[in-house]
Amino acid sequence: MFLFFPNQGGERVVYLMRHGQDDENYIGGWSKVGLTKEGKMEVIDTALWIKDNLHITKVISSDIKRAMQTADIVCDILKLAYLPSTELREQNKGLLNGMLQEKAEEEYHDLLSNVTVDTIYPEGESLRDLYNRIKEYLEKLMTLQEDTLLITHRGVINMIYFVLNNRDVDMDKKQFGVTPASVHELDIENRTIKKVR
Repeated sequence: MFLFFPNQGGERVVYLMRHGQDDENYIGGWSKVGLTKEGKMEVIDTALWIKDNLHITKVISSDIKRAMQTADIVCDILKLAYLPSTELREQNKGLLNGMLQEKAEEEYHDLLSNVTVDTIYPEGESLRDLYNRIKEYLEKLMTLQEDTLLITHRGVINMIYFVLNNRDVDMDKKQFGVTPASVHELDIENRTIKKVR
């Protein structure tokens, strides 16, 4: 069997995985919306790739439902337990968390028609708040031992890309390729991040 070793330079690395696809008819954030059938299949594929290509001994997951469902699948395949963490949560969209998109667009039309990085969701946070939260958390990530997998959200992984590339946060969610069930290698010593799956 061919093994892919993304980290061939001996650097200390940890890995970040985005949860599988969820139902995008609902606002994400801190919602209780789960993975779709397709999302579960994506996670199985990635988990099998992780098993064959990475040496993971510890898994930490966001405690939001779709991330924990992802962690359940991954850890079943890796034969590991995982630790839930509030620090790996996606942007808090407050009163809109888990709301049907259609309903949100009716009730919060003015807010959603002009969202910027500084738009604070009612009883939630702005994208810049998420950036600042993850920037602070990143220093804790840098103390993790290698062979750790963090299961989290696109927003969280995007913020790490912004921070480590010395870029201010913007609204382009897709620019770093943080697709459902993708895996990203965080090189702790060199303070770099790249997509590996």
